[in-house]
Amino acid sequence: MTETPLTALALTCSLKPSPEPSSTDKLARQVLDELAAHGVRGDLVRVVDHDVRPGVEKDMGGGDEWPAIRERVLAADILVLATPTWVGHPSSVAQRVMERLDAELSETDDQGRLLTYGKVAVVAVVGNEDGAHKIIADCFQALDDVGFTIPASGGTYWNNEAMTPKDYIELERTPDPVASTNKKLAANAAHLARLLKQERYPPVG
Repeated sequence: MTETPLTALALTCSLKPSPEPSSTDKLARQVLDELAAHGVRGDLVRVVDHDVRPGVEKDMGGGDEWPAIRERVLAADILVLATPTWVGHPSSVAQRVMERLDAELSETDDQGRLLTYGKVAVVAVVGNEDGAHKIIADCFQALDDVGFTIPASGGTYWNNEAMTPKDYIELERTPDPVASTNKKLAANAAHLARLLKQERYPPVG
């Protein structure tokens, strides 16, 4: 089973455009590195660098860059949705990504399955305020609604000590609990993605 080639795409939803350093990118890249240890080839897109229009359609027109990102999401076996914490919630960029994924509810194959069926999704959250558990729960629900499958231990996060302004990118080393959680997430996500690639969900209806 371990020989089955897999790919992952990380959508990082930082509010900071490139090339500004991003804690969200850092954690997402760490997850991709752990996935690589399981034979998963990964890539990263910082969504704020692209003109992703508001809406719930596949293509909102007028130069909307979501269709190209969507193609990469559908081509990948594993989606890593990474977001910072802003006032206890996912970033507005992450919210827009989830809204655009809503269009997948109208897209099915010839056997009635959503095109996202058989794809695994995990969530990574960083922030110097509380809220990661709630954000992960909200993202899991949205991703499940549009057809992704969530593995066991499919969320990882880092929150700084309360009332202490420090970012993840400023840490000299990755805290052991975060590193071990990243490893567990990657192992379970790769395992589940291989199972789903070899044994598809049944036809609908």
